[in-house]
Amino acid sequence: MTTSAVAARAYIIDPAHSSAHFSVRHLMISKVRGTFKISSGSIQLPADSPIPVAVSAEIDATSVDTRDEQRNGHLKSADFFEVEKFPLLRFTSTQVEIVDQTKFKVVGELELHGVKQKVTLDAEVAGQGKDPWGNDRVAFEATARISRKDFGLVWNQALEAGGVAVGDQIDITLDVESIPAPAPAA
Repeated sequence: MTTSAVAARAYIIDPAHSSAHFSVRHLMISKVRGTFKISSGSIQLPADSPIPVAVSAEIDATSVDTRDEQRNGHLKSADFFEVEKFPLLRFTSTQVEIVDQTKFKVVGELELHGVKQKVTLDAEVAGQGKDPWGNDRVAFEATARISRKDFGLVWNQALEAGGVAVGDQIDITLDVESIPAPAPAA
């Protein structure tokens, strides 16, 4: 079942309570994990459901953090994200498919390193409620696996024993908290 945008409520992503995580194989034996800051985004929620009908987000590529400054610098370079030229990663949904009352799939375009590719996020409503100040909040979790080569991120180094230094498959996890969008100024 696909959602429709009838009577949608506008929410925005709360950057202070949202993050993007990734992991990739290193030396073919372990995983390196990192994070990005979600800069901004919007979520359209129908009046009768916490499952979105539309989602968009921007992620700050310059915020990449793997807890190693040298590796962070390499990831920001032209070998990988090339943040001087491509400072943002963008996602815009094209379709939302309801799985059940809390789970859904978000199909959309991910723009990374100047390349747009179709990506499907497996998502779920993580929770909803009011914060201590009476504001509505709705949280989501989403995951996806992408090929970095599909986005032109092809740098690698062959290992003496065989294999490569950096795996191709990137696992992505998003933790997103949203709040109602401010009312437009009159």
